[in-house]
Amino acid sequence: MKIRLGIFLLALALIAPCLALAAEQEEPTIYVIKQGDTLWGLSDRFIKDPRYWPDMWSKNGQITNPHLIYPGQKIRVFPDRLEFVSDEQPKPVAQIPDKPLQEVAKEKTYTVRGNEGFLLERAAKASGTIIGLHNSRAIAGDDDIVYTDIGKARGLKGGEKFSIFRKEGTVAHPKTEMILGTKIIPLGTLQITDLEQTSSRAIITKNYREITPGAVLLPYREGQRYEVALKMATTDLKGYIVDSLNGTTVISAGDIVYIDLGRVQGAEPGNMLYIVRDVALDQKLVEGRVNKLPQELLGALVILKTGHNTATAVVVKSIDAIYKGDRIITQSK
Repeated sequence: MKIRLGIFLLALALIAPCLALAAEQEEPTIYVIKQGDTLWGLSDRFIKDPRYWPDMWSKNGQITNPHLIYPGQKIRVFPDRLEFVSDEQPKPVAQIPDKPLQEVAKEKTYTVRGNEGFLLERAAKASGTIIGLHNSRAIAGDDDIVYTDIGKARGLKGGEKFSIFRKEGTVAHPKTEMILGTKIIPLGTLQITDLEQTSSRAIITKNYREITPGAVLLPYREGQRYEVALKMATTDLKGYIVDSLNGTTVISAGDIVYIDLGRVQGAEPGNMLYIVRDVALDQKLVEGRVNKLPQELLGALVILKTGHNTATAVVVKSIDAIYKGDRIITQSK
């Protein structure tokens, strides 16, 4: 009996330091926010995952705006998470030493190039059509000459610019079958150079894709690039992916998609949404004891530009195959 008790005490003596070490490692260190810090940068610096910040933001009620964190605020740094320290809690002893600001990761932005396309929600009459290409060519590109069916009779005076688009048919909602709009694919821009009464000659000033006869002209849209920064949604957004730019069956990271959320629903450029899918239940097996399974997380997207009830977005992460009709939500449950 004494031998067994001795072995037990020896084992306890060996385990105790390990338990103490584990407890010590779980004790968080404290970081004090400095000017120039962002949630994106803090997530990248301490968690090694810059896309962790929406989770961090959502679990800290005192942070009302992810871009408005202030010098002097404090966060607890755990190996797998970050937590803001409220004013009521006692001051911690251990603090992370200051590091140069240049070591803090810059806030992530996404580039809008102007060739992402969109859903044209309201019926818009085209300004005109490209009816031919110089030397009867089949395809036009930068600096090529094209001919249009608009002229002096339409009030043109020469020098006007138009955006060139290709209509790819109407887009119906994958669940309700309601028509959301017409998919519009930007092809480029042109400028009118010579006018007749009912026709004109123009030069292609920019092209994103092959331009062919039959392409439609709409009022000029500025195609300059600009950056969209991540921005936490101010309302709970829930919707669906309704189509993609390329119309492919399987959607993955880097693909442009169209969603059924726009300005009316509170969607804004920069909002990040999770892409999820409900898992089907076999009721024969659960016998009514379970009515819902955890959602399958497929990836995430960021809204680039919004329309009235739709928006254009880019898939920034794909964990599994994504399809038209998959759900999108602001927070993964």
